[in-house]
Amino acid sequence: MQLITGILTCVLAIFVVHVQAQSPKAKNGTFALTNATIETVTKGTINNGSIILANGKIQALGTNVTVPANAEVIDCKGLRIYPGMIDAGGKIGLLEIGQIPQGSDEAEKGDVLPQIKALTAINPNATAIPVTRVSGITTTLVTPDGGLIPGTAALVNLFGYVPDQMFAGFEGVVINFPNTGRRGFFDRRSDDEIKKASEKALQQLNDVWDRAIQFHKLDSATKGKGTTYYPEMQAMLPIVRGTQTLLIEVNAAKDIQAALKWGKEKKVKKLVLMGVSEGWRVADEIAKAGVPVITGPVIALPTRDYDRYDAAYANPGLMKKAGVKVAIRSLEENNGNYRNLPYHAGFAVAYGMDKEEALKAITIVPAEILGVSDKMGSLEIGKIANLFVCDGDPMETKTQIKHVFIDGWQMPMTSRQIELYNEFLKREPGVSKN
Repeated sequence: MQLITGILTCVLAIFVVHVQAQSPKAKNGTFALTNATIETVTKGTINNGSIILANGKIQALGTNVTVPANAEVIDCKGLRIYPGMIDAGGKIGLLEIGQIPQGSDEAEKGDVLPQIKALTAINPNATAIPVTRVSGITTTLVTPDGGLIPGTAALVNLFGYVPDQMFAGFEGVVINFPNTGRRGFFDRRSDDEIKKASEKALQQLNDVWDRAIQFHKLDSATKGKGTTYYPEMQAMLPIVRGTQTLLIEVNAAKDIQAALKWGKEKKVKKLVLMGVSEGWRVADEIAKAGVPVITGPVIALPTRDYDRYDAAYANPGLMKKAGVKVAIRSLEENNGNYRNLPYHAGFAVAYGMDKEEALKAITIVPAEILGVSDKMGSLEIGKIANLFVCDGDPMETKTQIKHVFIDGWQMPMTSRQIELYNEFLKREPGVSKN
């Protein structure tokens, strides 16, 4: 018996050591990042500065900062510090393996599901999360997919064991605005069929809105005591009352115009357009309406055969020049490379967008659009310690990310991709056992 117990103990010890070796943990505490170039985004650049992180927040920042005695000092000489990037649109955590239904939680069955919350479906252990955060992206807006109203999107920080730990303070109902065009080359519907389908979807959307208005009136008149269980309408109440943002996914120029008109007619108080791939065609109208935009992917093909090859690349810059408030998202498909967010911004810079504005489009602007700019999006005292340290311009692919902090926790700089890279870089016994 003692022999068996001893063997089991050894096996368990080896297992624990093995697991620990493969799963480095995040580290909390007080950190002093010294001698760095600090890109605050909102208050200029600080050369040879320091940042003190404690209790999950930025406690001090500048060139004359006292380092606490208990702080772990990280010398950042020759390095830059940026606020954590915010990807304002993607499906990270909702999809693991696209080839099997059990691996996907990005869409539910049904057309009108505002009560379905993306936050409840996020897998905090999704493989895509570590590889995204070690690239400097600390926060993402997770958006559901599906029918006319597929659900409620949630902003999350990319660290936590349960979704509630990850929640970053924003939720908004998503609408896929009725599309008057083809869904792609595979769409074989006739023009008449497309028109009828669009009109039917718009009528359905109007019916939902009318019901939401009636529910709001009844709920207000009875102070919440006269309404029965009606989850769809209860989820729409904050939108009707203007306390929550409505996110409208729309891309074709004609549909963008229709969405702006619809939002104005329905008196939607908090409205954000998402996608907006043909925003450059109607940029003046979007700017005049004062509706902010979360656009992307930027690294994409033109929407029409006769458009210039760079239409998608130039779209953010053209809208910004017209006066539109623009944030950039990656919206990488198939659980893909959300880590490419800074390169989407880089393409926007290469095709006309001001570099400083592009950096804002993946940091402070999405924070402002989603109503969390008092917590994140820039490096300021009192804000959440979401930031990263790198050795160059994050929009350039050669730049290496050295450190990432989320909620003040120092992230382990590893991911499944890094583990595989290291494993096969130094193979043992190698390609030959001899």
